[in-house]
Amino acid sequence: MSQILSNLVDATQLVSDFLWTYVVIVILVFCALYFSWRGRGLQFLLLRDMWRVVINKPVTRGSSAPDQCEAVADAGVKKIGSFHAFAVSLSSRVGTGNLAGVASAIFIGGPGAVFWMWVMAMFGAATAFVESTLAQLYKRRGKESFYGGPAYYMQSGLHCKWMGVLFAVLITITFGIANQVVQSNTLCDALSDAMGVSSSSVGLVLTVATLFIIFGGVRRISHFASMVVPFMALGYIILALVIIVWNISEFTAIIKLIVSSAFGFEQALGGAVGAAILQGVKRGLFSNEAGEGSAPNAAAIAHTSHPVKQGLLQSLGVFVDTLLICSCTAFIILLSGLYNGGDDGILLTKRAMEQHVGAAGGLFLTAAIFLFAFSTIIANYFYGETNIRFITKKPWAIHLFRLFTGGMVMVGALVTLQTAWCFVDLAMGVMTVVNLIAIIRLSPKAFALLRNYLEQKRQGQEPQFRRHMMPKDEADIECWD
Repeated sequence: MSQILSNLVDATQLVSDFLWTYVVIVILVFCALYFSWRGRGLQFLLLRDMWRVVINKPVTRGSSAPDQCEAVADAGVKKIGSFHAFAVSLSSRVGTGNLAGVASAIFIGGPGAVFWMWVMAMFGAATAFVESTLAQLYKRRGKESFYGGPAYYMQSGLHCKWMGVLFAVLITITFGIANQVVQSNTLCDALSDAMGVSSSSVGLVLTVATLFIIFGGVRRISHFASMVVPFMALGYIILALVIIVWNISEFTAIIKLIVSSAFGFEQALGGAVGAAILQGVKRGLFSNEAGEGSAPNAAAIAHTSHPVKQGLLQSLGVFVDTLLICSCTAFIILLSGLYNGGDDGILLTKRAMEQHVGAAGGLFLTAAIFLFAFSTIIANYFYGETNIRFITKKPWAIHLFRLFTGGMVMVGALVTLQTAWCFVDLAMGVMTVVNLIAIIRLSPKAFALLRNYLEQKRQGQEPQFRRHMMPKDEADIECWD
């Protein structure tokens, strides 16, 4: 049995490497550069607007118009604000990819992988804007909240129901199965090492906690995320800043190491530049999810006055995830000097933390892993549920998926990290390709919305959207009356 599993893992790895090397990276880079050009660098020029949406302030100074969409007649839908939707998407982004994924990228691709993670985040934020704006445009009304995502804009925007079903199946596999296994595996290994208990015991407790949250529905999920995510992210950033200050004399050398490893002549001769780019892009996408098609499922639930606002907020999420939190992990590891020591994944991050602040660092990281991974498991489930609802309206399917999610969390406590990563990479790659094809075709609508948003701002108005502003698509837009 073990030999069959080993052969399956090897075959999956070969297919995954080919897909990422020759397909996913090419399309990702194209989309990031193309959308940045079409949006005229919107992810940089509209940073102030992003923060205004986070704190729920009017985007146009002096405007008294409400930022949330009381002005939009969506009666009967319980409101989940922009920040709650932002927190759900960030809780998925900020997970073990920020801790174990960054460590693996450095272990395999060297310090140069960090540079390419930064590059993909800066340009990939434009991709996040497009997909999340489209999710808002084509969202649907539900009993508890709005809902939507790539499957819905494929169906309503492209009129390709089959493509929506394909994506829904892929994201359910990716987040309901493969991704859950990675998060659970990392969490259980860390807690087992720190507390001296078996991974299976940790997995059982984690499974019960997961089922309690997800059986509470989307509102319990969104409120859980809005409470946990800011706390865990801020604490981790503060600790990383303290470590950087303690080692400030070495900080410049670390920056030079990252850049030289990304472009260095010696690295190019050894093939390390290619490994750095591949790992930087792959682990960067796993962490910030720009273009993957996951965050739009969270973006769609927000109650906001213009689709562009949620698109901007999701762009900000990419910056927070990669340029802040992933960078914190990278600096902690590189400043420790342990990245060539043979440890990989979360063990490398933990050893580096202990190198800086002793045993307390390991305990803090264990707590961070728990919050990061558990909140990601909850958000991953939400993405799967949204797409299960696209495939079928049967209530039993949702209940079955909830139980299945609990089962996958338990499986994560029992398999190896390498096996888990292998299947995540393949599933994530296929899903990303399908989503990128869709948003390339639908991007003119996202940029039409951006022009509408900017025009209202130039006129001194608080941007408000109605579906008659896009008359050609009015029949396909359910909300925004």
